[in-house]
Amino acid sequence: MTALIAGTTVTISVKKVPLEPRHRKTIERLMRLQPAIQRTLTRVARRRGRANPVNQRGGRMWISRIPATRCVGAELGAKFTLRVTPKIIPDVLAVERFLDIA
Repeated sequence: MTALIAGTTVTISVKKVPLEPRHRKTIERLMRLQPAIQRTLTRVARRRGRANPVNQRGGRMWISRIPATRCVGAELGAKFTLRVTPKIIPDVLAVERFLDIA
């Protein structure tokens, strides 16, 4: 276990895929904190917002929203780099048994 100090940058890899959905979701949420992934999600969300199909239901306009994009997955060997903040330290510690922190 590497000490997580706020303000440092750490590289994290998934050493074991969690079976419980709550742990898998926590790891995926941490992976989505990478700046490159956030840029991708923002760009895709902007495009998705313009492309929602509109049709008429019961005399009113109905927007069928397109589901959000899943661009990361908690897979064995997946690596990601994070800047440690006090807000994410408890999340990392909650799933540290599934992660290698360097």
